[in-house]
Amino acid sequence: MRPVSTGTRGWRAVPWAVAGLWVAALVLLGPLAGKFADVQQNRAVDYLPAGADSTQVARVQDELPGGESTDLVVVYHRDGGLTAADRQAAAAQIADVEREFELSDVPRGVPSADGSTLMYPVSSTRPGQDEEAQLAFVDGVRETVGGSGGPSVEVGGPGAVGADMDEVFETIDGTLLTATLGVVTVLLVLIYRSPFLWLVPLAVAGAATVLAMAAAYGTHELFGITITGQSGGIMTVLVLGAGTDYALLLVSRYREELRRHERPYDAMRAALRGCGPAVLASSGTVAAGLLCLLAADLNSSSGMGPVGVVGVLAALVAMTTLLPAVLVLLGRRVFWPLIPAYGSTPKARRSLFAAMGTSATRRPAAVLTGGAVLLGALALGTLNLGGDLRQEDAFTDRPESVGAMRTLAEEYPERGAQPITVIAPVGDADEVVERVRGTEGVAEATAGRAGDAWAEITVFATAPPESAGETRTIEALRDTLDGTGAHVGGPSAERLDLARSEARDRAVIVPLVLAAVFLILVVLLRSLIAPLLLLGAVVAVWGAALGIGGLVFGPLLGFAGTDPAIGLLSFVFLVALGVDYGIFLMHRMREESLNGAEPEAAALTALRTTGGVIASAGLVLAATFAVLTTLPLVAMVELGLVIAVGVLLDTFLVRTYLVTTASVLLGRRMWWPGALSRTPEPERGERQPEPV
Repeated sequence: MRPVSTGTRGWRAVPWAVAGLWVAALVLLGPLAGKFADVQQNRAVDYLPAGADSTQVARVQDELPGGESTDLVVVYHRDGGLTAADRQAAAAQIADVEREFELSDVPRGVPSADGSTLMYPVSSTRPGQDEEAQLAFVDGVRETVGGSGGPSVEVGGPGAVGADMDEVFETIDGTLLTATLGVVTVLLVLIYRSPFLWLVPLAVAGAATVLAMAAAYGTHELFGITITGQSGGIMTVLVLGAGTDYALLLVSRYREELRRHERPYDAMRAALRGCGPAVLASSGTVAAGLLCLLAADLNSSSGMGPVGVVGVLAALVAMTTLLPAVLVLLGRRVFWPLIPAYGSTPKARRSLFAAMGTSATRRPAAVLTGGAVLLGALALGTLNLGGDLRQEDAFTDRPESVGAMRTLAEEYPERGAQPITVIAPVGDADEVVERVRGTEGVAEATAGRAGDAWAEITVFATAPPESAGETRTIEALRDTLDGTGAHVGGPSAERLDLARSEARDRAVIVPLVLAAVFLILVVLLRSLIAPLLLLGAVVAVWGAALGIGGLVFGPLLGFAGTDPAIGLLSFVFLVALGVDYGIFLMHRMREESLNGAEPEAAALTALRTTGGVIASAGLVLAATFAVLTTLPLVAMVELGLVIAVGVLLDTFLVRTYLVTTASVLLGRRMWWPGALSRTPEPERGERQPEPV
């Protein structure tokens, strides 16, 4: 944005040109953004680990005659026992289902031992991989068997659970966008105390969301990146949260520069020079952390990496081009009623963060030790985290499919009600069936569809779904069939493989994220000590936030388990986003040190000038992730809660107290081995003036 020599007309042409280019881009990209929801995939194979046994089963099932099957279980139940009329009515309804839908087999009723329950397995390959057709099939079966006025009727099974999950994911984008925009609007009005200013970053964030959706759609089409409902929802949160953070930093610096420069154009140039490196490093850090997810074995995690990067980069581009252009065009009046006049000085008042920093630096060692002990104590709460979340416990509000699963588990304790699927080479199918039937824990095994290369075998375990007994049966089947070319899959095997891949991904990705973020910080801060300090702080925050989750999920919220992905995803987001605020603080601290300030004065000045912005940004980011807790999925609630709590801890405890006191204690050594570390410090006892 260099001013043109022709004067006012020249510098005004640049922001108008930028705004015009954005308008044209949004017009062109709008249709692509509208297709973003259409490419979201929420089938099991879209989440499964790439090389797992269950993934091979899911892929082969798609290739068998008829393609992917949608498996349901219709459950009739009456306390005290089903009557003869109940059983006749059930048989008539199932006959209606058979006539109305193209089923793979004739449904046969299986009564419970006490006669209170009757279940009919229902399966169809007609919907195939079409999620809308699968949902229509499930809804159609529910409509056909519902409203009889007799015993309770519930439709469960993997197909019904998937349909209930799809209905949730279909509402995620709209719900998240609306709720996040509402939260951000309220916070921006409170932060800016202006009836107009809040509209500008919010409108720009909306433009960034359109750009991100269009770019994510293009990425999917060009490179086949997996986009799930979960990654799409998190991308929306990232665009609005990170974008608003960048806007807060830029607007704050722009307000400062307007008091030093007569023309808004010149003030914006100075603001971009001042905070631009921090914003670029911040977005680069988040992008680098997210790209590490490409090394994940899980399809959902590896796809979330580039989708998240697209969101962060869209926010960066919008907030460093469109936002400056709009602010320059609107001029000083956008800040009304608190307009920063040229040549004026801000009203002198004691900064809250300067006061907090001063209090912390009086006894820095005690404050640092106390804060570290507190974070360590909170991290002990991770010992209270529940086991892996079961499918039936994945919803905050119990849908019909989960009710059916629980009824089956109670009424059929002698056998599982959810099938385990084995695929075997066609020529060995009979031998594999015999081996399966002879495996401990197997209640029943029957041959199903067969293609040119593979045959499908449906297995029921004696143990209920997702229990320790069923897990032992799945492992026993895999041991028994080892070397036969057969694979063991199905919903329970998929969740077992998911949990194991999560453990593998944590071991691989955590070091990658730490290394990538460390290298970026070294380049930005010209130091080895300061990056280690920031990384240690965010890792401590992650542990404390997970610990708080352990104290809240089960005891207060009643969740029956913990999503296996929460450890890895919360780590990536908290480290990448948490380092953001450290960059804002440290970059200003280094700037003050380069201008000759001594370590304590530099730390307090940096805290005074960035503390309010960091606090505002932290509140906005925490609030946007907290919106995830309003969704009816336990995994999203847990992830949103941990990240929101971690951001608040990072903002108000770690940045304000622990990083500041550690910087004071380290002094110039914090910038080792850079040139700043070799600048002589003042004699002991010589105190620098405190910033006001």
